[in-house]
Amino acid sequence: MEIDEIRQYCLNKPGTTEDFPFDQHTLVFKVMGKMYALIGLEKWEAGSPTINLKCDPEKAIELRERYPDEIYGGYHMSKKHWNTVVINGPHLTPKQIIHFINHSYELVVSKLTKKQKEELNKL
Repeated sequence: MEIDEIRQYCLNKPGTTEDFPFDQHTLVFKVMGKMYALIGLEKWEAGSPTINLKCDPEKAIELRERYPDEIYGGYHMSKKHWNTVVINGPHLTPKQIIHFINHSYELVVSKLTKKQKEELNKL
């Protein structure tokens, strides 16, 4: 998958915005102001594309065990709640990457306040 594909997919999700809250090299996607995906642009430019995604803690452990070379504890993130996913690795398909993005988005949406969820549903 290319970075533009991932970017467009994320931006098409309701309530999603993108910005660079940390530095000019870390692209962050948020739903209603809450992070669900981070992309280190320098890694992409260096040919080692990854994306950090929020994940249910039990599922995170399972995925890391199943794909030890392509999914590991979130780089510079809470390892319990975030995974770093290697894009274009030999075992993960674009469909799986999309599934992981969806899981991250849905996990964050599930934690929004009632008011935020109502606002999101209006978008």
